[in-house]
Amino acid sequence: MLSIGCDAHKRYSQFEVQDQHGHVHGQTRVNHQRGAIQEYLSGFPEGTPVALESVGNWYWIADEIEAAGCLPLLTHAAKAKVMMGHVNKTDKLDAAGLATLLRNGTLPAVWLPPGSVRDERELPRTRMALSGMRTAIKNRIHATLAKYALSPTGVTDLFSKKGCIWLEGALKALPSNTSKCVKQELELLDSFNSQIQALESRMRQQIQTTANMQLLKTLPGVGDILATVIEREIGSIDRFQLAEQLAGYSGTTPKVHASGGKIHYGPMRQEANHYLKWAFIEAGNVIALNHAKTSWQRKHVSQLYERIRKRKGHSVAIGAVARHLSEAAFWILKKQEPYQEPKSFQPRQGQARR
Repeated sequence: MLSIGCDAHKRYSQFEVQDQHGHVHGQTRVNHQRGAIQEYLSGFPEGTPVALESVGNWYWIADEIEAAGCLPLLTHAAKAKVMMGHVNKTDKLDAAGLATLLRNGTLPAVWLPPGSVRDERELPRTRMALSGMRTAIKNRIHATLAKYALSPTGVTDLFSKKGCIWLEGALKALPSNTSKCVKQELELLDSFNSQIQALESRMRQQIQTTANMQLLKTLPGVGDILATVIEREIGSIDRFQLAEQLAGYSGTTPKVHASGGKIHYGPMRQEANHYLKWAFIEAGNVIALNHAKTSWQRKHVSQLYERIRKRKGHSVAIGAVARHLSEAAFWILKKQEPYQEPKSFQPRQGQARR
């Protein structure tokens, strides 16, 4: 059995081929042209594994590896570099290191979603990116108004129908150039809203609602969009053995530093699936906005948010709720059961358990 390591770059990839005894059968550099990698790998036996680092342009490379009849194994780049232990860094050393880890059975492989899932993921991921840009523009408009001490009264959402009416009048109080800039930002905001609505419409058309999505929608704060993001980003729940593993993959667990009997919990991890992290935090924000409502007060997540917010503030409370939701998502998908209030959860005195 041959093992192939692929060190991919923007314009070319470096390959090394090893046999089961570690003997090198070739080192080849393939320039990035559509079909070139497929042509090179088509000379190897069907099912030959190829270790590929999860660099930014791995999508099409994985497609070409599959088209050649080989098996792409997506590799955790940071872990692989540590395990290689190379003092120097060259393309040939990296390709050799990947082939060696693959041959030894120690390759830190990560889940490679099918091509259809990779394509569908772009819809919610693009929506997330546009939503971030829309939020940035809203924040800029708020900041501009604050510069001139303009603040709406009796309006909770500046960009609601009532808020827009107030905003039209506020524009007249701004200096001419500033007013024109805000008008342009409002036009951009309308454009973003239209694009996001179009993406949401296409998501409903292209991404079929699955049983897992329906189960995920039973999570507090999770609707159609977030359920789609969570389901597509998790993929197969069998990838995870424990709820803590999914929480760590989602970036909802804090960094822990324990030494000399002292334990310090830091911020949430950055090494994570940022789309999953965003989805669980967004669900946490929905809970934060609604936790004081009568229909939400009995929920475990509402009381969890309120309890931690009083002691450690809003941000930490959102993180705690996001972690609860990520771990609950694990059990929902593992057991194929809707979300239920934790058995250990005791409602406030005077409140009946649902």
